[in-house]
Amino acid sequence: MARLTINGKGHDLDVEGEMPLLWVLRDELNLTGTKFGCGAGLCGACTVTVDGEATRSCITTVESVEGTNIRTIETLADAGTLSAVQQAWVEHQVPQCGYCQPGFIMATSALLDQTPDPSDDEIDEALTNICRCGTYERIRAAVRRAAQLKKSGGQS
Repeated sequence: MARLTINGKGHDLDVEGEMPLLWVLRDELNLTGTKFGCGAGLCGACTVTVDGEATRSCITTVESVEGTNIRTIETLADAGTLSAVQQAWVEHQVPQCGYCQPGFIMATSALLDQTPDPSDDEIDEALTNICRCGTYERIRAAVRRAAQLKKSGGQS
């Protein structure tokens, strides 16, 4: 039995402690915005935040995140209003296939919460996710735009 706080709600789950958080999100709670990519923590499609830190959910065990606050892409938009990061992604037409984008958006949200005006080097260091479509220049432009939007009062 595990007790997890996900998107502000407590969940009592009858799962093994070694189960990857990704499977709890997708299979137990039907939160399918977080994607399975490589299963080895390399690609970042499964990125969520745990206590505000970008975390690869495919290699994070349930037992390691008990007592933390887990956030998924499903809660970034507030009452139908896109977050600053999501708005910037739309403005810069970042996605091509879109599969990796929830992970990039969550990693960017964590970055901007910790570093409101990141340099290109800080963006590159924080966003180690992989985009097979190669939209990295649009991603970097969207991160800069999201930082501007947040400064002007947009939500994360």
